[in-house]
Amino acid sequence: MIEIPKNFEEKHKKILGKDYEKLVSCLEVKPRNSLRVNTLKIERNKLLKKLKEKGWKLRQIPWYENGFFVELEEKGELAKTLEYYLGYYYLQEASSMIPPLVLNPKKNEEILDLCAAPGSKTTQIAQMMENEGVIVANDDNLKRIKALRSNLQRLGVMNTIVVYSKGEKFWKFGLKFDKILLDVPCSGSGTLISSFRVLQTWSQSLVKRLSALQKKLLSSAVKCLKKDGEIVYSTCSLEPEENEEVIDFGIRRLGLEVEEIEVKNLKHSSGLKEWNGKKFDKSLENAIRIYPFQNFTEGFFICKLRG
Repeated sequence: MIEIPKNFEEKHKKILGKDYEKLVSCLEVKPRNSLRVNTLKIERNKLLKKLKEKGWKLRQIPWYENGFFVELEEKGELAKTLEYYLGYYYLQEASSMIPPLVLNPKKNEEILDLCAAPGSKTTQIAQMMENEGVIVANDDNLKRIKALRSNLQRLGVMNTIVVYSKGEKFWKFGLKFDKILLDVPCSGSGTLISSFRVLQTWSQSLVKRLSALQKKLLSSAVKCLKKDGEIVYSTCSLEPEENEEVIDFGIRRLGLEVEEIEVKNLKHSSGLKEWNGKKFDKSLENAIRIYPFQNFTEGFFICKLRG
């Protein structure tokens, strides 16, 4: 039986209501392995043929043609194949593939990934841009930047510049971008389906500290945005303070507007309209919450904003 901290349980019962039991029950289910075909290096069907010849059972992720759930006896086998080392595929959680899809980068655009390392979404964006246009991938953690650079190299990404800078101060470079991915550092409470360790580090004080940082990061991103540009804000957190509260701040203080999101075949819920007596802007119903029990993936929050 999984031990869930009482304060976590009480809070998320308020958020989810009767669906809280669905959250608890899905924690007993083994999370599904997933990968993304890297079409920068290999055609989708060619890789599928190679992997099926290994006896792998693959099922396309409903919302992304290049994403696949994989059934394997040994999870470790996923990162031990020649195809993996050649960069033909990238191990990426299925819900993590959604923010780049919402960002919808184009070949001729200039894109900023403000909190990029270790590069799951950066490499997906480059793939969607077919290595054209420009991506600036920023992070403030040198160890994670090493992983970012390694992933960019292994996957054959050629259109990305890596920058080492604090995200909340990035605006001081004076650069402007068509679109910005803001996948911020968060408490990770949505990842509890994959790792129960998040419950050991979770606390309301941590959530509040992160919320303050996330607002600074959003403020920095707005200063880097071209007129009528787009920001996609995302977290793997279930906490309103890290999600709706940050977006509400962006609407009221930074002049941002929430846009509708459409991801076909994805089960999700709308953003919260209020939390703990605080009412959020009504447009937050256009943000999406992905709970672990809806698709048996990690939980995510995603919101598309226009400057």
